Amino acid sequence: MSSPAFVFPGQGSQSVGMLADLAAEWPCVRETFDQASVALGHDMWRLVQQDPDQLLDHTQYTQPAMLTAGVAVLQVWREAGGPAPACVAGHSLGEYSALVAAGVLDLDSALRVVAERARLMQNAVPQGQGAMAAILGLNDEMVRSICESAQNDDVVEPVNFNAPGQVVIAGHAVAVKRAMEEAQRAGAKRAVKLPVSVPAHSRLMETAADSLAETLAGVEFTAPAVRVVHNVDAASHAAPEKIRDTLRRQLYNPVRWTDSVNAMAAMGVHRFVELGPGRVLAGMTRRIDRSLQGLPVDDPASLNKALQQCAHEEA
Repeated sequence: MSSPAFVFPGQGSQSVGMLADLAAEWPCVRETFDQASVALGHDMWRLVQQDPDQLLDHTQYTQPAMLTAGVAVLQVWREAGGPAPACVAGHSLGEYSALVAAGVLDLDSALRVVAERARLMQNAVPQGQGAMAAILGLNDEMVRSICESAQNDDVVEPVNFNAPGQVVIAGHAVAVKRAMEEAQRAGAKRAVKLPVSVPAHSRLMETAADSLAETLAGVEFTAPAVRVVHNVDAASHAAPEKIRDTLRRQLYNPVRWTDSVNAMAAMGVHRFVELGPGRVLAGMTRRIDRSLQGLPVDDPASLNKALQQCAHEEA
């Protein structure tokens, strides 16, 4: 299959000044952020370019900003004449950008859901009581076992299976700290606490997911025009009700990114175009399967390279 997969990054890939170079050449970037500003009631472009109040790394602002950024780069790709995708996926929050790409949600509806998702996640666990950490160099089963032994009466569990030897854990801060120490004793190359206080994709988010379901029920979903591979089950679904349920369950279940990339590869895809700030997913793609190609698109140079690579294959 010559068509690429589109993949969209999630929270953690944001940075002040992101997409500035792309916006200088492609007006649709600013237009997308202007649309989001109207929908959300604050200046989204000023937020991501200047961050005057140091809010960009706050969950309530990060999530809508990254959704908007992914859709903005998607618009650039389309205007530049890039090929349509064989399938789409997004990492955690990035799944909402993927749903916009597949025509399941329009941008305004996706922003409405994501803004509420962010609010619910932030409020689900008191500030300072939740944590996330990346465990590098141990296999999935070892990380699962370490989390089980570190729990005691708290919650800590694997929540992102990002690539072989790269697993993120989340839960109560005290239990995450215990699991990090145990992972290091077990031979982990690194155990790194992440700069977030929301234990995303852990079962501490289950009450937030129940509330999110109410928001999802009030938003119009359309059957996807292209296959969307979902985080929660690494599968594709056509029925809007099923997609709503995957988004509800995504909030308190692990992101199965390795399985998702392998599922897309099994469809015959070998080129993964990462649309959005940062280049995290391109690196993960290579770690999952060295025969796969990850092509980040977040500035004019990377856009031109990705377009050339795709055009070369078609030729």
